[in-house]
This record gives sequence, C-alpha cells and structure tokens, in this order.
Amino acid sequence: MNRETRARLKEISDKLSDILKNDSEEQVMVFTDDKILMELCGQINLLLLDRQKMKADFRKQEIASKKMLANISHDIKTPLTVILGYLEIMRLRNSRNTNFALSDAKSNPGFQDNYEDETLQKVEAKAKQVMELIDQFFTLAKLESGDKKIENTKININELCRENVLGFYELLIQKDFEVEISIPEQTVFVQGDREAIGRILCNLLSNAIRYGSDGKYMGFFLREESDCVCIDVVDRGKGIEKQFAASVFERLYTMEDSRNRSIQGNGLGLTIAKNLANQMGGDILLESEPGVQTVFTVRLKRYLL
Repeated sequence: MNRETRARLKEISDKLSDILKNDSEEQVMVFTDDKILMELCGQINLLLLDRQKMKADFRKQEIASKKMLANISHDIKTPLTVILGYLEIMRLRNSRNTNFALSDAKSNPGFQDNYEDETLQKVEAKAKQVMELIDQFFTLAKLESGDKKIENTKININELCRENVLGFYELLIQKDFEVEISIPEQTVFVQGDREAIGRILCNLLSNAIRYGSDGKYMGFFLREESDCVCIDVVDRGKGIEKQFAASVFERLYTMEDSRNRSIQGNGLGLTIAKNLANQMGGDILLESEPGVQTVFTVRLKRYLL
C-alpha cells in the first residue's frame, strides 16, 4: 500500500469518526482516482444513509407511540369520569336512604346505611386515584408528543407565588409546620405559562408538606439572579441521597428508600413538573442533604421588554 492510499484511508477514517461522534448527516467525501477507494466511500455512504433512515423511522415511531399513549389515556379517562359521576350519585342517594333490612335495623340501626356509604366512599376514592394517575399519564404524553401548547406570556410571579402558598397555608398550620416565606414587595415578571407554573408549584409544595413532615418546616423563597428568576421550595425532612438526586425526575423512577419512593409517588409528578419548566425555557434543580435540608429550585426566564 503506497503512501497516498494510506493517507486517503486515514482521511476516510477520520471523517467517518467525526460523523459518528457528532451524529451529523454528512457523507464521506474523498478526492482520489483509486476506484477501490471510491467504491469504499460509496458503500460507507450507503450505510450512513441507512443509519439516517433508521434514526428518522425511530423518531417517527417514538412520536407515534407517545400519541397512541395520549389517545389511550383519553379513552380510559372518559369512562372513568362517568363512573365517578354515578358513584357520586349513588353515594348521595345512599346517604338519604333510611329503608334497610328490618333485621339490620333491629340489631344495629343505621349499620347498612353506614356500611354502604363507607364502601362507596372507598370505591370513589380508588376511582379518583386511578383518574389522577391517568390524567398524569395523559399530561406527560401530550407534553412529550408536543400536543400540549405552552404559552409564553408576561406573568407577575409575586402574585402567582402568593396565591399558591396561600392555598396550602391552612394545611401547613394544621400540621404544625414552621413556615418561612420570602416574596419581594417589588414586582418581578417572568416569561411562561401561568397554569404550568401553578402546577409546578403545587407539586413541589405538596411534596414538601407530605414528605418533609419529619422536619416540620417549609420554606418558600422567591429571588432574582442575573439571568433568571428562582423559586426555592425547602423542607427539612429525611431528604434524598446524593446518588438518587439525578434520577428523581426520571419518568416512573422509584427507589427502595421510603422517603424517595414516596416523593416519586407514581413516578410522574416531578417528571411533568420538570418537563413543563423545560418547555418554558427554565428548569428544576434539586439539592439535598439528608436529614438537614432538601431544596427544589424552579428557574424561570425573566421577562424582558
């Protein structure tokens, strides 16, 4: 093999390595009169074209599967809505019904009414759990398939933060939490979707109350940084081990640790929250020192005139 051929082969190898490393859609080009090298480049380019086609087909299948999940979720959600409606009607009728078996009435007055009412409440509660799970699947599927429209408007984040904290304040007092809130008086505006930000805050506040109960503390801090606006939701519960911190936002991720399994629930709440933040050009970050402090930070784009 002469020096020129070795140089052309090295050129082909380097170019192919660069294409694969950068995942680009380029082809291998080499200037040579050697027919064998020209044929080699042709075969390599055919393989690269097949690779591009496989990637495109995979993306299409992935989008199709996500849309299918969204459709299935919707199809299941509709009958469950009807079931919940009928259960509510049955429960209300049952609570008013005083005609029960004479034997039960004599032996234990009110037993049948109470039992049936309790049973219906349990069924209703379980149906609502299923409904909530399907709703989260439905939301995530729509987000990942690009079917859920996220608005980017000017939002008074001070006002939205106050509204969300106020919604949980009574529960925090009932649970004897120490509450520390810092929301600046000066109005701060962010760019995003009001409903999406509200859902994110609701998720993080719920987690702080439910899974930070060991520390009986909830902190909520709105602050500005040079390039963004941050909201910190803090608790002093059991916390999350460092090796799990990077995974808590993964879809359907669960862990053996009871605190972390609890914080995940069905594994969708934090995934949806982070997805919503990302689609608004922001993010959600986590820092946790187990037994000391856990901080979820929502980063949002500052509204620029």
